[in-house]
Amino acid sequence: MNKYKKLSIAALVLLFTVGLTACEKGPAEKAGEKIDNATEKMGDKIESTTDKAGDKLEEAGDKIKNKTD
Repeated sequence: MNKYKKLSIAALVLLFTVGLTACEKGPAEKAGEKIDNATEKMGDKIESTTDKAGDKLEEAGDKIKNKTD
């Protein structure tokens, strides 16, 4: 093999290795993903709770309105 062919193969191997390493999720990405998931779940629970509270308030308002009519 000539010198340039060896250098080309080494460069390709290096680029391939760097490419694979860059694709892997590191600890920061994994932690960020967990935070995103937890935040989304918390938001869903808050939305559900406020919807239920709104329904209860609406029911209470209807009862008061019916009693005053």
